[in-house]
This record gives sequence, structure tokens and C-alpha cells, in this order.
Amino acid sequence: MELRYGINPHQEARAVPAGDGGTPLRPLNGTPSYINLLDALSGWQLVREASRVLGRPAAASFKHVSPAGAAVSGPLDAVAAEPHGLDRPGELTSAYLRARDADPRSSYGDFVAVSHPVDAELADALGPVFSDGIVAPGYAPGTVAALSRKKKGRFVVFEADEAFVPPSRETREVFGVQLTQDRDEAPISRDLLAPAGDEAPPETAVRDLLLGLVVLRYTQSNAVCYVRDGMTLGVGAGQQSRVDCTRLAGGKTDLWWLRRHPAVRGLAFTPGTRAQDRLNWRIRYAEGGLTPDEERRLTEALAGPVAALTAADREEWARRLTGVAFASDGALPFRDNVDHARRHGVAYIAEPGGSIRSGEVADACGEHGITLVRTGLRLFHH
Repeated sequence: MELRYGINPHQEARAVPAGDGGTPLRPLNGTPSYINLLDALSGWQLVREASRVLGRPAAASFKHVSPAGAAVSGPLDAVAAEPHGLDRPGELTSAYLRARDADPRSSYGDFVAVSHPVDAELADALGPVFSDGIVAPGYAPGTVAALSRKKKGRFVVFEADEAFVPPSRETREVFGVQLTQDRDEAPISRDLLAPAGDEAPPETAVRDLLLGLVVLRYTQSNAVCYVRDGMTLGVGAGQQSRVDCTRLAGGKTDLWWLRRHPAVRGLAFTPGTRAQDRLNWRIRYAEGGLTPDEERRLTEALAGPVAALTAADREEWARRLTGVAFASDGALPFRDNVDHARRHGVAYIAEPGGSIRSGEVADACGEHGITLVRTGLRLFHH
């Protein structure tokens, strides 16, 4: 497969099959970059596994080889629906819009992955969305042509081969050294979610934790994610310290929730303000701490006065977020991860266990009323 360029534009690149079984993706439009291909390969694996585990259409929004968000199909609230003008989309469209709503600022310029063939509704919804490409196991008539018009014809369209079986061994080269390992094919199932205490998580939390574990399998480690109602609220990836990852993803979760605050939803923009600009301003307003210049520009972008949103307002609103599931790709080494997670509405935690302080982690969960499950399975991804 010809690639536009490598990780950077000054690097030449190409892709060749790893074995005799062909390749899992077929390009239908556009010339992918090295990173586009990595996103498509990981994104396709994530949504295929999530759909198989949870029995519903799944979607992911990939950016720089980690998901910005992932979700299975489900209801779309007014905040997620507003930028797209769709109140009751079909299952596949709802899965992607829910995935993109997790962190829409990061999803700008994403690579889309969906578990089922693209229909006309999803193709129409993607029309105004700024993305680099999409991977799916098929396309309804006319959808490839519609998608191919995006980005002046450069939008990358991949068709995934559902029957493709990858080699059992994976190999990569780094600085003249060839590394080989078994492909990670450990099953993710309900059998992993044995409660560490007497209380088992409810069915809704089980499904959220399973989605979280699938997401982590394809996220750069260290990684954690917050999940509720079949959609990620915050994904933290690639941090050297796990608690930094927990705090990063927790901050994204807070922003997801604050975007639903009446003061944020009530911002009335002047006609002609672009959808992405409206979204970015709502996020900055929710974050707080605007500079004088930002306050001036926000005022100019609005058709009315800016409502007050104090620190006390934010804290009171944050306490309303409950029922969040939290999954970690590695053992929680200290209780600080639990303490931080609780601040973001977490009621259920899944982690491998086995650290020297696992007892302290369990005690912290007990103090906060969090149901803890130990998977015994590490899901590092690099």
C-alpha cells in the first residue's frame, strides 16, 4: 500500500503484508499517511471487539494512535445532538456521535472507525465533520462517493475485511532491533470482572467496564478511561505516571459533564459562528480561567451577555455526576488514583490488581463506596 508519507512529511513510507494472508484493509479513496494507517488498524480492531463483546454497533474517534472517544449505540442527549442536528439517529450514527462527544476538541481531525457498514445517514452526518478518514467493514451504495468528496477528495476511505485473520506473532523494528511477541488475544469477557469484595457491580456497570477494557487494549499506556452509559467520558493515554493519567482523563470527564450545565448550554452565539468555534468556546467557558483577551473575544462572539459560572457552581454541578465506571490497563499502584477517580463520579473500578499496595487500593474503594473488581489481566499497549 502506498502511503502519503511516514510519521512526519519528510519521511518516506510504505506498508506491506506481514504474512501470506493478505491485508485487513482495502483503500477505496485517498492516500493514507503512516499515522492514518495506524489509526485505522487500531480503530477497526477496537470497534470490532467492542461490538462483539457488547452486542451493539460500536464506533471510535481515533487521534494520534489512541482513541479520543469510543462508544456503542445508544441515546443521544441534546448536547451531543446539537452540533449535528440529529435528535434520534440510527444505531451506527449514534455510536459515532457519542464517541466523538467524549472529547470533541481532541476529535477535530480524527480517524473514524465503525463496526458495521456505513449507511447514508452516517455518511451525511460525517459530511460537515472535520476528519481525516474512516474505516468500516462495508459501505452502502453511494456512501463512498459522498465521503470521497470530503477534504477536496483526500478523505481516506478504508474497507475492512471481517474475515481477515492476523498472524499469531507480531514483529516490529526499532533502531535496528527486531522485536517479536505473541499477539495479545486474551479474551475480554464478564469472567474477568470478579468483585474484590462482597458486592458485585450491576449489569449497566459491567457493560461499561467491559467497554473500558476493550478501549484500553488499543490505547497508548499508561491508560485509564471513564465510562458511563456505553460511552467513554474521558480517556487518558500515554502518561508516565498513572495518577497523572487518572487526573487527565478525570479533567476530560469533568468537561464532558460541564458542557451539560445550563449556563454553558445557554451561551447564545451570533449568527454565522461556526459549529467548531461554538464548541471550542463552550469548552473554554466551562474550563474557566479565561484571559482578558479571551473574555473580549467570547463577548464579541455572543449575541447576549455571558452568564456567571463560578467555582462554587462548578463544584455543585460536579457532585451531580454519578454512576461512572473507571478502568485501568495496569494495576493501581497507590490509592491516590482511587481518591482522584471518586472526584469525577466514579462508583465502579476495574483494574488488574497484584501491586504491593493493592490492599490499600481496596481499602480506599471501601472508604469511598466504590465497587472494585480485579481482572488479573494487564492490557498495556505501545
